Amino acid sequence: MELKFVVPDMAETFGKISYAGEGEVLTEGYGRNTTVIGRSYHLYSSKQRADDIEVVVAAEAGEKDFDQDQPLKVVNPHLVAKGYEIENRGFTDYVLYVDDLVKA
Repeated sequence: MELKFVVPDMAETFGKISYAGEGEVLTEGYGRNTTVIGRSYHLYSSKQRADDIEVVVAAEAGEKDFDQDQPLKVVNPHLVAKGYEIENRGFTDYVLYVDDLVKA
């Protein structure tokens, strides 16, 4: 059985989240055929204190403009695990994908 994604309990996992800044625009294609497939943003979490949370918002939601430390809510969140290896050691990055980010 393949694990495609995990739906987190946002309040239990991340606590209160707030806007920390813009990430990058995710695209596919080349030249005139380039299509935006999503945008990434950085969020602060009241529970996950070690690092910022990187969230990828679907392209259909459009570009977001929030004030610094603006409290946010996510729409339809799911986590995707991406594994990689460095010097024979395995690591996992978890990326939070959402349909939309809205002000709390």
